[in-house]
Amino acid sequence: MDIKEAFALALKQVRSARRLTQEDFSNVSSRTYVSTLERGLKNPTLDKIEDLASVMGIHPLTLITLAYMIEKNDLDSTGLLSLVVKELDQLARL
Repeated sequence: MDIKEAFALALKQVRSARRLTQEDFSNVSSRTYVSTLERGLKNPTLDKIEDLASVMGIHPLTLITLAYMIEKNDLDSTGLLSLVVKELDQLARL
């Protein structure tokens, strides 16, 4: 699975888990656009990811992290988040 498909699935999973409809995103996007994202037909911008996450009541990194976990077929967040923390710590020392 590529990252676009994984993001599509992550978006749909979170939206469904939060019991939101595509219409609930009307303040930040059209239902048609959300549908195209959930079908993996388009890639959202960072601004759009932030908007979508805001509607779902989650941090944008949560949505992105879930997408990468789905892509790698590894739903254990511990390893991925440990890697991110390690890389951020290394970058902070530069």
